[in-house]
Amino acid sequence: MSKRDYYEVLGVSSDASDDEIKKAYRKLARQYHPDVNSEEGAEDKFKEVKEAYDVLSDSQKKANYDRFGHSDPNQGFGGGGAGDFGGFGDIFDMFFGGGGRRDPNAPRQGADLQYTMTMSFKEAAFGKETDIEIPREEECETCDGSGAKPGTSPETCSKCGGVGQLNVEQNTPFGRVVNRRACDRCQGTGQTVKDKCSTCNGRGSIKRNKTIKITVPAGVDYGQQIRVAGEGEAGANGGPPGDLFVVFNVQSHEFFDRDGDDVYCEMPLTFAQAALGDEIEVPTLRGKVNLKIPAGTQTGTNFRMRGKGIPNVHGRGQGDQHVKVQLITPKKLDERQKELIREFSELSGDEQVEEQHQNFFEKVKRAFKGD
Repeated sequence: MSKRDYYEVLGVSSDASDDEIKKAYRKLARQYHPDVNSEEGAEDKFKEVKEAYDVLSDSQKKANYDRFGHSDPNQGFGGGGAGDFGGFGDIFDMFFGGGGRRDPNAPRQGADLQYTMTMSFKEAAFGKETDIEIPREEECETCDGSGAKPGTSPETCSKCGGVGQLNVEQNTPFGRVVNRRACDRCQGTGQTVKDKCSTCNGRGSIKRNKTIKITVPAGVDYGQQIRVAGEGEAGANGGPPGDLFVVFNVQSHEFFDRDGDDVYCEMPLTFAQAALGDEIEVPTLRGKVNLKIPAGTQTGTNFRMRGKGIPNVHGRGQGDQHVKVQLITPKKLDERQKELIREFSELSGDEQVEEQHQNFFEKVKRAFKGD
């Protein structure tokens, strides 16, 4: 099945800005993240959205995609060493018997782990210290990772002679060639265990739940991650452990919205407050603050409160809070209230309304004329 266009996946145009791409990704990622969406196919959609964002958020990858689409000729040729040529390595192995032998008993680094942490809106804004519990493979303490019963040692594999690989001859249209494969007796380790460790049953590692204390920096956002060095799975043959990557899933807030380090909210205003001006209390992440509303404020007006947003996760200042005021029209009025509004309407006349209408239509005319 052919891949969908990445711009189509995110629902943006091909000339979308970086901010538009980022906003679209955040919205879709929250919608389809497996932790919040259990519908069938949601996980596949989340992966598709993430793949599209990984390309379109990287200037070099995006440039290549815009030029070549999914058929980017640069894919598969990055990096440097011979091992970076993907399937070409198998071809060289088939025709030339492979490169130099790798020592199957050489130290190998353990696998990296990923943990998804779900946090509230405010926890992400202010950060926190917490303990997480992760299941991981750790070196067996009974056999020190050898897999052999204490007092015994692994033996050199008699089938591959300890190299971990077997040479298999094959007939091809180009003649008889040698293909190198992992030894099926020792699974490529070059060693076999005769007397297995009773704790790990010869695997050399055991599964344990490990409690790890982590510090979440203030200002983390959805999809960001931190690296905890050395807290991945145990290495093999004395190799170092892998790393743990903690990915953050930030929950939405019922009152605040977030864009980068800025916070957005809406506040209601009565007609009297908007017309006469007032000072209102506005909730912020750090408590209530007073906001002055000038007389004659129109519905939809935005006010900016500097420094009331979210700390930058890299320590570069702090965002702002943007407050959009919305005029609330009362649905139920008693007769006295209706009488006062009629009196106000008669006293004010239609001059101000007519003037506003004229100004608006003049702007529309200029827009059509291209002014």
